[in-house]
Amino acid sequence: MAGKQTKTADDSLATYRAKRDFARTAEPAGAELPSTGNGFVVQKHAASRLHYDFRLELDGVLVSWAVTRGPSVNPDDKRLAVRTEDHPLDYARFEGTIPKGEYGGGTVMLWDNGTWESIPGKDPRETLPEGHLHFILHGRRMQGEWILFRLKPRGREKGENWILRKVNDAFAGGSDDLVGIHLTSVDTGRTMDKIAAGKAVRKRKSAKPAARSASPVKSARKRKAVGTLPPFQPVQLAALVDHVPPGDRWIHELKYDGYRTLLAIGGGEGRAYTRSGLDWSDRFAGLIGDATGLDAESALIDGEAVVILPDGRTSFQALQAALKGDPGKIDYVAFDLLELDGEDLTQRPLLERKEMLAALIGEGRGHLRYSDHIVGRGEELFKSFCGAGLEGVISKRVDARYSGSRSGSWVKTKCVRRQEFVIVGWTPSDKQRGFRALLLGVNEKGKLRFAGKVGTGFTGDEIERLMALMAPLEQKTATVEAPRAAVRGAHWIKPKLVAEVAYIEFTDEGVLRHSSYLGLREDKKPEAVILEVEAPVAEAPAATSGVKISNRDRVIFPEGTLTKGELADYYEAVAEIMLPWAGSRPISLVRCPQGRDKKCFFQKHDAGSFGHDVKQVGILEKDGHEEPYLFVDTPAGLLTCVQMGTIEFHGWGARIEDVEKADRLVFDLDPDEGLDFKDVVSAAFHLQDVLGQMGLVTFPMVTGGKGVHVIAPLTPTAEWPQVKDFAHRFAVALAQANPERFTAALAKAKRTGKIFIDYLRNQRGATAVLPYSARSRPFAPIAVPLTWEELRDLESPDRWHIGDAAEMLKRAASKDLAHWGRADQVLPDL
Repeated sequence: MAGKQTKTADDSLATYRAKRDFARTAEPAGAELPSTGNGFVVQKHAASRLHYDFRLELDGVLVSWAVTRGPSVNPDDKRLAVRTEDHPLDYARFEGTIPKGEYGGGTVMLWDNGTWESIPGKDPRETLPEGHLHFILHGRRMQGEWILFRLKPRGREKGENWILRKVNDAFAGGSDDLVGIHLTSVDTGRTMDKIAAGKAVRKRKSAKPAARSASPVKSARKRKAVGTLPPFQPVQLAALVDHVPPGDRWIHELKYDGYRTLLAIGGGEGRAYTRSGLDWSDRFAGLIGDATGLDAESALIDGEAVVILPDGRTSFQALQAALKGDPGKIDYVAFDLLELDGEDLTQRPLLERKEMLAALIGEGRGHLRYSDHIVGRGEELFKSFCGAGLEGVISKRVDARYSGSRSGSWVKTKCVRRQEFVIVGWTPSDKQRGFRALLLGVNEKGKLRFAGKVGTGFTGDEIERLMALMAPLEQKTATVEAPRAAVRGAHWIKPKLVAEVAYIEFTDEGVLRHSSYLGLREDKKPEAVILEVEAPVAEAPAATSGVKISNRDRVIFPEGTLTKGELADYYEAVAEIMLPWAGSRPISLVRCPQGRDKKCFFQKHDAGSFGHDVKQVGILEKDGHEEPYLFVDTPAGLLTCVQMGTIEFHGWGARIEDVEKADRLVFDLDPDEGLDFKDVVSAAFHLQDVLGQMGLVTFPMVTGGKGVHVIAPLTPTAEWPQVKDFAHRFAVALAQANPERFTAALAKAKRTGKIFIDYLRNQRGATAVLPYSARSRPFAPIAVPLTWEELRDLESPDRWHIGDAAEMLKRAASKDLAHWGRADQVLPDL
């Protein structure tokens, strides 16, 4: 309906204008704009109460509802939507602050926009007065089929109460998938706090402002609806085995020689993540550009960044050279698809994911390639690859879901032995410059041991580069113990650099023979470098651990007479969903060998008594010496800990790839005795709101104790002093703003009647209980990830126990928890 607003539309804005003083508020009075008739906008509005204003363009105005808890893509959720006055079309681009004391005073964010269309045969001009609307949204966040219907008035109600509900279609999802994850403006990228503070932020390329003469709703129509940028999630890892697994239950792919990389696209943007979650988007900008051109609203792709030589081989050394000066040579070989158009695919079988990936990549786009495979005939393929000088074969179970851990459904067989090593020093050259060989170490039993030398494979330029990197790290003391003859004249350095080295074998003394330098590994930290040992295929880590549990009938939870065997069965069942959170991070164990009511103790170091399935990573203590911290990355590792009397698993807020950078914030809400659990739930929602205003997506978890953890995942960029300072100042500020409700004081005497905001989990060496861990409490409760909707109605923090493994697996595979604990965000300013 083009042209100026009609008299009818103008009349319908009388209530809107009467409620506002346009000399005080920056809200638009209602310009005469052309109407397209099919735009919509959603504005997040922190007035006396936070709500979301949902507005549909119809006959020259924006018909409006206030959705009290925001829209939900869960078809089971019925969200109250209170009909409000019609708004003018130019309100669709309003973002800012309405002055306190004015009608609707508070902060307004442009949270979503796009176009809408009514279902055929459902003319909104007829159905709206009747009390129902049935329509399809094409927004940046709200998409698919929706219903609005009016409730019958109760008593003396004067307003119109409606219900907004999602129809079950391809865009349906979890209750928290919209308002729990999307915390910034679609127009400016600002958080609510930044809008309230009037901080200007450069607008995103995908959200250009409309021209003054055009309808803001019409400008939204011109943009393609785009999805949300998926966050990083832990990658699936392959165990090293001694031969290729036989049979048609396995597919086999080429093992590429490059950098493992996750490519995320959505919202017109892209990211490139290393295997440990580091953001390498600047290094792989060309690949991101190709990926954003794929026919997908959003996607998360797993693959390898490589340089392909003329003979078809991939070369890590060539990749290193390309990263330094010729990034146009870098290709990306995609071999798995974890998310597409907002749908989590990790629970689907591997072959189904690969079929969808092949359709997405097609014949390739730019530098993107699809990694083909064969089913069966793995040994034959391995021989041909080795004969061609290739690195080896990756074998994957055809029916395996993507677990984000070393579950045993992926294994690797190498043609040439190669391994990362920590550079611990160099031996001098008889020439004027450079070195004769690099001295190498590997982490074993929590400390570095000498692993030999590498003296070939270097170009002149690489020698100069390495010398420039090593010289500032030089130290007088030996970095490792080594035979004097092997390291005569050595220059020792701090163990900060990691090299990849090819070799023929190890001697009986554990020293390399016939080694050759391949390049530096900037994506792997020294702490994470451990020796890979080939295991027989039958002994490779698998979905079942194979760990023998002794004394299965020993009662370790007297309440309910729950046994060690039942605890082991629980951990075996949930290992695959627990390891993405518990694996490859330093852990502390609560061990109760004689049962939870007997003597229990924490253990975080190991001298090797747990066996090879429980690994160690050396971490420097405050006094400068190194201690062997425990970590696991397989179901066998978890079960070995249980066999050794472990009940609880607690983890650092960082992974072993870089223990100095946090990948999460954890606020533990610890109530004083006598407070009701509902007080804790209310407090958790308050933290969600305050952190959300700062742009942090959060997720709740009941701990199996009396409290709740509010968890904010982080891209690991901030180091521990910064993270600790943020957590401390946040907790203190919250307690000062709500002194009757919260305290950040450590002293027990100051916690009377209050909830202690335990921020101390957010410092180097501190741990927090891990998702799905059992607790050494009566009846064996467990720590359970929740949606915010579930927490709202939860009556007890210890509802679930070790007998609920089947429910945990079902929950983890549901749409509601598909994105739990994952968000693309960094530590904000405070």
